[in-house]
Amino acid sequence: MCKAKILIVDDEETLCEGLRTYLELEGYKVDTAPSAEAAMRMDITSYDLLLLDIMMEGMSGTELAERLKQNTSTARIPIIFLTAKDTVEDMVAGLQLGADDYIPKPYSIKIVMAKIEAILRRARKQAPRGVVCDRTSLTCTVDGNMVRLPRKEFELLALFIGNPGRIFTREELLSRIWPEETVVLDRSVDVHITRLRGKITPYGRNIVTRSGYGYGWMD
Repeated sequence: MCKAKILIVDDEETLCEGLRTYLELEGYKVDTAPSAEAAMRMDITSYDLLLLDIMMEGMSGTELAERLKQNTSTARIPIIFLTAKDTVEDMVAGLQLGADDYIPKPYSIKIVMAKIEAILRRARKQAPRGVVCDRTSLTCTVDGNMVRLPRKEFELLALFIGNPGRIFTREELLSRIWPEETVVLDRSVDVHITRLRGKITPYGRNIVTRSGYGYGWMD
């Protein structure tokens, strides 16, 4: 069983592959990226933790970390810097960016493993409970876990959560969520609601039905 999904961002291929091997032997799912630019083209939100080098060609690890911390969809992902920059000033600067730890090279693989375990345990305890929709990034999290929803289901959920206690008629939902479509059956709303409830378990029950009228969100 996969413990967690980790992304290593480092331009030293040998180091990446060696660390990847150790992590995979410990049960982690691991991907690597040779640069910050390459990492930015990946789905960062799918990772539970990032291991970043600082000194890379092009965008530095610190710049990548700063961008991730400023983005609401990636801000909560733990970051550990693995770098040859080992002065106290470097470490303080890295931690002030929002990194969770800073490990200077050369490092002990046992120390890296121990720190990864500790940070992931802490992240799990701090994970927010409930359902959160972020319209900026069109992402949804359920108890801290990313849930991928089709656009229409996301719009329905965001509308409900943004208006707790209000019941929307099917006609309102059709005009708000399917404004560009000339012919949409009421049944389409029911089908999307059923699918949505199944994807946000156990919070599907928060989407309530008023028979013959419509749907809404009740905390």
